[in-house]
Amino acid sequence: MFAAKSHTSRHHIAIVAMACLCVLLGGPSYAAGAESLIIAGATYYEPGVSGPGWAWTDAGHLELNGYAGEAIGAEGDLVLTLAGQNSVTESHAPDADITLCGMEVWGNLTLRGTGTLTATGSQCGIHVSQALVVDGCTVDARADGADISDEAVAGVIAGDMAVRGGGRIVAVGAGPGAGVRAYGVYLQDAGLGAGATGCRLSVDASWLDATGADGGVACLGGSLLSARFVSPAGGTFGASGVVDASGAVAPHVVVEPDVVTPPAGENDGPDVPGSGTGEPDGGAGPAAEQPGTEPTTVPAMKPAATSPKTNITTKTRVTKTTVPAPSKPKATSATAATLPKTGDSNWIAVSFTFFLLATVLLATACRR
Repeated sequence: MFAAKSHTSRHHIAIVAMACLCVLLGGPSYAAGAESLIIAGATYYEPGVSGPGWAWTDAGHLELNGYAGEAIGAEGDLVLTLAGQNSVTESHAPDADITLCGMEVWGNLTLRGTGTLTATGSQCGIHVSQALVVDGCTVDARADGADISDEAVAGVIAGDMAVRGGGRIVAVGAGPGAGVRAYGVYLQDAGLGAGATGCRLSVDASWLDATGADGGVACLGGSLLSARFVSPAGGTFGASGVVDASGAVAPHVVVEPDVVTPPAGENDGPDVPGSGTGEPDGGAGPAAEQPGTEPTTVPAMKPAATSPKTNITTKTRVTKTTVPAPSKPKATSATAATLPKTGDSNWIAVSFTFFLLATVLLATACRR
């Protein structure tokens, strides 16, 4: 009788242990992806669809190869693989879901691959509510400020941003309208990021060229790894953006890989697309055929007492965000931020707990 009960107990424990292991091993299948995709004026809710120059292969992955068309948008995290030359342009249709940006992602966006992407819009070229990662590809993001007033415009608007893997990005913001504040890169908390720990720029052995009359890069902090500021001279991360040695906001920010000996035939390492002016060179990048719209030189501006607020209208639901008043510039950190931020850390903790529970239960079963 006792032996039968002992056998049954061990059987139940084994079942519970196997269930825990199944949950542990099956966890990654719940990885988040885009719930919907807007491309070429149409909305899709299931992957496995494609069109000229694009293919939505699975929930979290979109491929572009020679795509040239209207804005692309996604609800949720997205990895975008680039091949060939691609371009996305703001839609001007009155009923369009995306009306101010070339690309808009409500989640994390990773741009990767061997291709190029040109993104243009009136308020921003690329808008990402959480983290933007440019990994090894070439990106040109521009906002011309057309018909925008009393708003902030930027080539890139995101929660956080990382450029790594030899990636190259040009970001330009311009705005002729009244009350327009123009930035190359504007990092803000859209209510979906990490709050005070977000709004950071990370560049790891890659290139960045950002231009805007009110600031090349607006952020709460950042780090450079195997990279350095070429412009401004003595540049560093201040309380509300990249500043020069005097503490003034830099309207033009250039970051290049930190190399001791420039490659043969070059004066100071590879050129950022645009040659450090915010203008693309002929054949140098995805926007090679597009003339720049910003002035060649922009006078340096001292940090304002309060950093600008940004309102994104219509589909682009960026809320007002106040960046803290500038303080003494902070020293550049040697550690790059890890992007994008997802729920991976929480899942790892849960998985580890399940693993320990399964191990204890199996050990108990064996002893009996």
